Amino acid sequence: MMQGDNGERSIIDLALMEQSVDQIYSLLAKASQAILDIYQYGHFNIERKHDNSPVTEADLQSNVIITEGLKKLFSHIPIISEEATIQDYKERINWEWLWLLDPLDGTKEFVKHTDEFTINLALIHNHKVVAGFLYIPIQNGMYFAIQGKGAFQYKADGHHLRLSVSNFTLDQKNIRVVISKNHKDQATQSYIDVLNEPILIEKGSAIKFVSIAKGETDYYPRMIHIMEWDTAAGQILIEEAGGQLVEATSGKSLRYNKPTMVNPYFIASGKIL
Repeated sequence: MMQGDNGERSIIDLALMEQSVDQIYSLLAKASQAILDIYQYGHFNIERKHDNSPVTEADLQSNVIITEGLKKLFSHIPIISEEATIQDYKERINWEWLWLLDPLDGTKEFVKHTDEFTINLALIHNHKVVAGFLYIPIQNGMYFAIQGKGAFQYKADGHHLRLSVSNFTLDQKNIRVVISKNHKDQATQSYIDVLNEPILIEKGSAIKFVSIAKGETDYYPRMIHIMEWDTAAGQILIEEAGGQLVEATSGKSLRYNKPTMVNPYFIASGKIL
């Protein structure tokens, strides 16, 4: 499976990924059920990580289920997870393929019981995201994208629904701008202030990316640093739906498996005309 030149490996592995969508759905659904069991019980311990962000037993249980499942399905692909020790870059720099995992994105939303949390899983090849899977536990639903194949809402019968972003111009009136519920800052606001009477829509977690990929919102500027596992699955979902997620300053696509794992400021959007 890992034979031949880089082009051949890419084709073979992405073909396998397309064949494995049902297995990945089942794996994320299993993790989702563990999350919902804890969520619906309503009583859980909340601990603080070194950056003061919250972590719950739901994060940890989901992480165990998904990482163990991925190791069985794709034993040759290493995993970087938000809820595990990140390997030293001296080791990671040699990884051609890797998984990026956030086993519970939107822990603050989980704690607040807003229902807006996700599982984010992305496949990285030579610093670029080539497949992504976003599972929304409350909906028991998954959105996924594979490079060159399109972006879809998963359907168990195999008739997946293709996603398509909106088309708009930056000077048009009432652009639908999706913003974070928990992180508001002046730098992000400066990108919003220049728009023509934008409509602001608050959403939590990676659901913001889903809303752009589905054409429900248009524009998402983010001038606060977040981590690679927060954006990778959302990036390929938006790109394959016809949009973009790029660095705010350079306009280049985000790259992954960097030394720090921290993203630059970015803008996600539908198709800007």
